[in-house]
Amino acid sequence: MNRPLRVAVAGATGAVGVEMVKTLEARKFPVASLKLLASARSVGKTVEFCGEKIAVEELGEDSFKGVDVALFSAGAGISKLFRKAVVDSGCVMVDNSSAFRMEDDVPLVVPEVNPGDAAKHNGVIANPNCTTIIMLVAVAPLHRAFGLRRIVAATYQSASGAGAKGMNELYEQTRALLGAASGIDELARSYRAVLERSGSVPTAFSDPIAFNVFPHIDVFQPNGYTKEEMKMVNESRKILHLPELRVSCTSVRVPSLRAHSESLNLEFSRKVSPEEVRGTLAKAPGVIVVDDPASLKYPLPIDASGRGEVLAGRIRQDVSNPDGTGIDMFVSGDQLLKGAALNAVQIAELL
Repeated sequence: MNRPLRVAVAGATGAVGVEMVKTLEARKFPVASLKLLASARSVGKTVEFCGEKIAVEELGEDSFKGVDVALFSAGAGISKLFRKAVVDSGCVMVDNSSAFRMEDDVPLVVPEVNPGDAAKHNGVIANPNCTTIIMLVAVAPLHRAFGLRRIVAATYQSASGAGAKGMNELYEQTRALLGAASGIDELARSYRAVLERSGSVPTAFSDPIAFNVFPHIDVFQPNGYTKEEMKMVNESRKILHLPELRVSCTSVRVPSLRAHSESLNLEFSRKVSPEEVRGTLAKAPGVIVVDDPASLKYPLPIDASGRGEVLAGRIRQDVSNPDGTGIDMFVSGDQLLKGAALNAVQIAELL
């Protein structure tokens, strides 16, 4: 594909779809034509791209004729429904859902980590889960340098993980709670009573998100982990080509808007110092080292929001590991950008 490409965005009016369109423009992707696709209720809306207002069309079986690359962010069910239509039309699907990630013949790609895998596609390339992407942009260069043996992760995931609906719920709940409580003391003592009185019922999440955190993202599995946590396990193994890599994860929803953070405990095959880690990450594509605790400089989701890079810091020796092979660190990355839209556009750039 050594020419401008005819591009379609499926799910163009959703939170990630909107970011995909913005990212295509910001990165000056060679777009010969752009088709914006969504459900029937979005038909008639317009989205601006490079100064032109493009009307949204209804997603259908014939939408991909004459299209080279289709960026999908419409949910796993829609991706499965239209996979055949996309591939049969000669178009390549870059899919942001979990529908095909673990299929053997579907590459799961983070361009900074395993760009060569994209060439092995049979019409579909999968975008990994947002937390997996953000983690591996920082962890993969360390694996190449020091040999990764184990990851223990705790993720602190923003409301944007549930799309625009999740962000709106955080905003509306916060506003409702502040309006319903007589003061901080009442809110601290009677959170659920104040929430009930405000009439703000969680719909995007299992629990209230404003002023709260909860260790529940996606469906619980028989092993006690959630599906979100197991995505980190299985996707990391596939992307790094380490099928026996030891990974454990706890995923937590937090009341930030659009950037995820992760606390990582890493074990390597040889002794490694924090200075070596900082030096390696300073040269890694897509990573910015923010690591000066003395000046209170460390990764924050508010600083990662709107950026394409992953912020890495709080880099220190794992004091529980006496042989010096352990490192603790903290990362933050924009869930809608590097965790979704930007990574998908970067995959398309590999084509």
